[in-house]
Amino acid sequence: MSATFVLVTGAWHGGWAWRPVARHLRSAGCRVFTPTLPGLRDGDDPTVHTLTDVIDSVVGLVEREDLHDVTLLGHSWGGYVITGAAHRLASRLRRLVYWSAFVPAEGRTLYDEVPPHYRELFDAQAQASGNNSVELPFEVWQAGFMQDASEQAQRLAHGLLVPQPMQYFTAAVEPLDPARLGVAATYLLGEDDRALPEGEYGWARFADRLGVAPAAAPGSHEACFTRPAELAESFLKA
Repeated sequence: MSATFVLVTGAWHGGWAWRPVARHLRSAGCRVFTPTLPGLRDGDDPTVHTLTDVIDSVVGLVEREDLHDVTLLGHSWGGYVITGAAHRLASRLRRLVYWSAFVPAEGRTLYDEVPPHYRELFDAQAQASGNNSVELPFEVWQAGFMQDASEQAQRLAHGLLVPQPMQYFTAAVEPLDPARLGVAATYLLGEDDRALPEGEYGWARFADRLGVAPAAAPGSHEACFTRPAELAESFLKA
């Protein structure tokens, strides 16, 4: 039986961001679902939905398609989404995979987990937006998210991003214990991921919350664009 993946994007992205990776996974015989989450479709009103709505949408997809033995994978902010969904989908899951993703702790939101300069950016963007949304400045994207690409490619991908509802960053979800849930978990850490600084606020701390050692994944935070074949292979090995 072929593997089934549900791939959940990080902030500012839609399901379109998985297309290069999904193509490689499908070539390997996998079923792949790449939902664009509520509030992150082009033209969506950022004020309408909550993080609970986003989690509901992923649960609804898996149940509607009657998927079983699913590898549920979240990238970056998507770690909050797959954690929330996992509590309700445990019997349908084969594995949880966090790729350079936040792993929630009790009572802590993504806003609580990022360095002060990101919190200041999010606050300023949300206040200036008029609709409580956050845009990612190109300079931040270029230096820390997709630094392993040409400027032309950086600008092309950045131009497709949509504003992120701020309330998605300020809501907590119930943490999980994979062993107690009965679902295996893997943490993939980008080898050249600069979206978070090393140290106190770095990605490495999140594998500890799952009780696993991180495994290496290729490239930057946006390796889904820059190294999709290798990234797909790391997903298959997970």
